[in-house]
Amino acid sequence: MDTKTTEKTATSKTDEVAAGTSAEAAEAAGTTQDAGTTQDAGTTQDAGTAAEAGTVEDTAAELLDAPDDELDGGLDGELDGEEALSPEATGIGAAAAAVVSAALSAVALTGTWTGKVVAERETLIGQIKTSAGGTPAQQINEIYGDAWHSTALVNGVFALLAVIVGVLVLTLPRRPLWVRAVAVAGAVLGGLGLLLSVGTYFDLFLSLPTTGS
Repeated sequence: MDTKTTEKTATSKTDEVAAGTSAEAAEAAGTTQDAGTTQDAGTTQDAGTAAEAGTVEDTAAELLDAPDDELDGGLDGELDGEEALSPEATGIGAAAAAVVSAALSAVALTGTWTGKVVAERETLIGQIKTSAGGTPAQQINEIYGDAWHSTALVNGVFALLAVIVGVLVLTLPRRPLWVRAVAVAGAVLGGLGLLLSVGTYFDLFLSLPTTGS
């Protein structure tokens, strides 16, 4: 009886030892598998990093191997864009303003269609006012004086504009010589036209005729 019990006990211990050994072996196999997985992941990451590095190197090599004509063309395009925004390239506006100043001064000296229309309007108004009766002095003042003064006022406005535009062009830096010359001519002639307009408006050069003359 004791012999059978002893054999059963030994068999149980043997089974326990075998089971423990199997568990340890399974655990060792799992650890080995995890290590392999980690190693594979590291290898994959290293491969991706190497591929990115290779791509950067290829791009740098392409830039270095690019023809000089292409690089020069891109540089020339950038320089052209900068020149288009430079003050010398934007001198068209200043040149146009100088020409406008000269034209306005010429108009102020020779008279305008607007001034003629305003003068005729003042003449008509004067005739209407004095049609019912008026002294000769009133007729001269209403029919002729107001018309002359209106013409001088319109011409003076054009002359003032010519002076302002010419002076503004002269204040701009780095303008071509001919632009500055035209602007000076416009400002000077505009000033002369303004002087004549002021003198005519206030009857400084020619006074209105009187009935006694």
